[in-house]
Order: sequence, then C-alpha cells, then structure tokens
Amino acid sequence: MARVTVEDCIDKVENRFELVLLASHRARMISSGTPLTIDRDNDKNPVVALREIADETIAPGDLREELIHSLQKYVEVDEPEAEPVPLIASPKAGTEDSGDIAFDRMSEEELLRGLESMVPPDKTEDF
Repeated sequence: MARVTVEDCIDKVENRFELVLLASHRARMISSGTPLTIDRDNDKNPVVALREIADETIAPGDLREELIHSLQKYVEVDEPEAEPVPLIASPKAGTEDSGDIAFDRMSEEELLRGLESMVPPDKTEDF
C-alpha cells in the first residue's frame, strides 16, 4: 500500500501543525493499547494514525477533544449545586437564642471520681 502523505490528510485537518499534533496524539493512543480502526499493514503507529485521519475512520474533532482533555491538569467536573438544608426546629422554637453553644462543664474531682468508678476489663493472658 502506498504511504500516506500530508496531502491526503490536509483536506480533513487544514492546519498542518494541528495535523501533526492530532496524529502524534493518536499514535500515542495506539501505542498505549487503543484498538485500531484500520488494518496495520506492517506500518508504524504514526503512519497508522495518519491513515486513520485520511480515511476518516477517526473524526478529527473527537481526536482534538481527546488531545485537549489529555493535556488538562485540572478537569472541572460539573457537580450539582448543594441545596440548602432546612434548619432543624429546636425545642425552644418560640424563644430567641443568643447563638452561644453551651457545654457541660465537669470539675477535676468529678472527672477523677468518674474514672475511678470505671471497672477495668478482665485481664486475660494471650501469650
């Protein structure tokens, strides 16, 4: 089979620089294991990529999007916006709260008595 030339592909991708970028990206995809869309015919990956572009088995627009996606370091994901969660009604619904959080306070003596009243678990010898 005759070798593919740039002239065979230039009507599919007008810019030669873009053609080189797309063909090299497709050749890298082929070398990483992406299935071929044409027969290899003992050609190397860049030639196969150019033949795929020339035969229009790969859409240049799709290849362009894949190239852009592969070069992006941060891909923005469209996530749904969080809906505001309604506040839970407090038992003091009619009273106005100052917004302060009240914590239970414990003195050191109460803490020590609580720790002393705890019963240690039974010790078993596992060794």
